[in-house]
Amino acid sequence: MLTPALEKEILEFAQQLVRIKSYSGQEEEAIKFVETKMLSLGYDEVIIDQMGNVLGRIGTGPKSILFDSHVDTVEVNDEGEWDIPPFSGKIIDGRLHGRGSVDMKSSVAASAYAAAIAKQQGFAKDKTIFVSATVFEEDCDGENLKHLFKERNLRPDCVVICEPSNNVITLGHKGKAQITITTTGVSAHGSAPEKGVNAIYEMAEIIQRVEKRNLELLKNGDMHGTMVTSKISSVAASLNAVPFGCEIYVDRRTIPGETDQDIKNEFDAIIKGKKAAWQRGTLHRRSWTGQEIQYEPFHTAWRIDENHLLTKLCISAYSETFKQTPSQFDFWDFSTNAVTPVSLGIPTIGFGPDDYKLAHMKNESCEVNQITAACNFYTELARLF
Repeated sequence: MLTPALEKEILEFAQQLVRIKSYSGQEEEAIKFVETKMLSLGYDEVIIDQMGNVLGRIGTGPKSILFDSHVDTVEVNDEGEWDIPPFSGKIIDGRLHGRGSVDMKSSVAASAYAAAIAKQQGFAKDKTIFVSATVFEEDCDGENLKHLFKERNLRPDCVVICEPSNNVITLGHKGKAQITITTTGVSAHGSAPEKGVNAIYEMAEIIQRVEKRNLELLKNGDMHGTMVTSKISSVAASLNAVPFGCEIYVDRRTIPGETDQDIKNEFDAIIKGKKAAWQRGTLHRRSWTGQEIQYEPFHTAWRIDENHLLTKLCISAYSETFKQTPSQFDFWDFSTNAVTPVSLGIPTIGFGPDDYKLAHMKNESCEVNQITAACNFYTELARLF
């Protein structure tokens, strides 16, 4: 268990991180602050890769575990509406307030200290403990670890994604396919629309098919996929012309059992009979180091078995930390950095402080007792691993 002095240190670290504005692509100050903290905590090695992720290592043993959190946050566009300033990092009524307190700077603090405590207590003698603080997760989940693993020739034996889960062991999450659909028409003057083909009208039925498909998915019970049109745009010669192009962006969330081919077949059916085409909604970004990022948002869902060794170790760590066996497991309905280790066949599981539903919201805050409890859990898991 943590001493009061260590608890204070961890919470102060989390507070300091919240005070650093670190929107996606602007994480340099936060990353270098984590690097400095890891070095002060006695990590055996700390590096910042070319993309701008920081990786700390403790130990040199043959088996390895990675605890991953991201430091980037979504932007604050409603600062005046927050009850407590979003970058104050204040602790009030037992909660750490501010952007990133839940998603997920509290986890950065908890995991960074857990590895250091594991070293101090002699838990790392026969293993290697990695802690990563990654960038650009909000837009490009998994690209950070993909780059880090490749650059460092790193393949941990297992990964813990420290996303918020109310300190409930989380066995997986939904997949996602973000798709652009385009329709083509024929331009004509607005005074003679019958001479053209309106790409917006061509898209209208496709949008209705997307909505219909989502309603069908909702009928599949508690565990179901979703599909939503999240953006629409058109192209025309002028405001007085029939649009000759239209594009929508569709966000499709998948569940275990749905394959890449299932999704491809689904979108083929959605555009069938229309002058339309679909493709992955590839994103292009640039990290704070100048690294160009190309992100393909097409990931299947995953779920680790309750009888897997990693799950059993987490159950044991939970039981030791909370003095009771887990009463439930969770399953995230959003995507995380887990997509990279899962795609490589690396056993992966989730656990982190407070409620993920508070992420990205006004008045985001995290219960401080959950932060310190998460640190205890990570330390115990490192011991048992």
